[in-house]
Amino acid sequence: MLRKRTDAVPQLPVSARLAVPVMAATGGSGRTTVARLLGAGLASSGSTVVLDLAPRLSSPWPALLVGQKTGGLAALPPDRPLTRSAVQRACVVQRTRAVGEDADGAVWHLLSDGQEWHTRPLNLPENPAAWYQLAAIGGWQAVVADTVHPLAHDLLAARCAGETGRTRGWYDLPFAIPVLCAAATAQGVRSLQQAVMVLHAEGLPLRRTVVALVATGDGRPPVAVRAGAAMLTSRTAAVVEVPHDPHVHAHSLAAARLRSRTLQAGARLAGAVLSAAHAAWGRPLPDAPHPAPVTPVPRTAPAIPAPAAVPSAAGGSGTPALATPAVTAS
Repeated sequence: MLRKRTDAVPQLPVSARLAVPVMAATGGSGRTTVARLLGAGLASSGSTVVLDLAPRLSSPWPALLVGQKTGGLAALPPDRPLTRSAVQRACVVQRTRAVGEDADGAVWHLLSDGQEWHTRPLNLPENPAAWYQLAAIGGWQAVVADTVHPLAHDLLAARCAGETGRTRGWYDLPFAIPVLCAAATAQGVRSLQQAVMVLHAEGLPLRRTVVALVATGDGRPPVAVRAGAAMLTSRTAAVVEVPHDPHVHAHSLAAARLRSRTLQAGARLAGAVLSAAHAAWGRPLPDAPHPAPVTPVPRTAPAIPAPAAVPSAAGGSGTPALATPAVTAS
């Protein structure tokens, strides 16, 4: 019991906002499972939201919206100012059983597209700063983004096109600690190692990057995985192993019960993210910047408003974010 207390996640300041994009080099990397565990783990430190960036018919998250009658992303009007209460009403409230003395568990929010399958797809923004500003409107302290782009390919394509790209856009957000996922297999670790090489070549800060290796079965990881984990540990902020959980494989995100060791892995992930943030920016975490409001520029009707400028993680500005023409905390 004492050990569980010392492993408790520290509290985030009310005025802070931590961005945690969950990314992967390939599909089947356990990215969504890691996002769920981070949502529950970080909820113990402050108000938390998980943003589902996947198109509706390729995402497992909308299944969780069925029981709760919320509008999801479709309820956010693209042509009117958003309020905090409106954004939070669009979310699904999730509760995850806690490990240790917190018997009530962790409560966090999920924002996804929960429309019927035949409804017209939403035009979700690719720009990470748009999602950051949406989280600013909602007033959350921790923002976990379940991304869908293959990070190494995105970096290469952005370089060739002379663009910023989504991966760099996430890294440039204020107080961003990216989490890179890979299956704990020889091929999964090789793909992740290649992605880490690309990140290094692009000059992105690996020292504030956390790695999650997601086991695909019980038993000790293969030699190649253990060797890869040792290499990644020396180059990144932390490597956290997420054990195999049959409840996740049987019921996907709807699993009512997770093994205690799975929940403990979520707590370790949250602790690694917060430790990396404190190492980069100090403790307590500084106040979050306020994205600058602008008038939305109409193009095709998006699900959320058009972007504005927000300071980057390095202290500069110029990355766009969601417009907040009249944000109120009602």
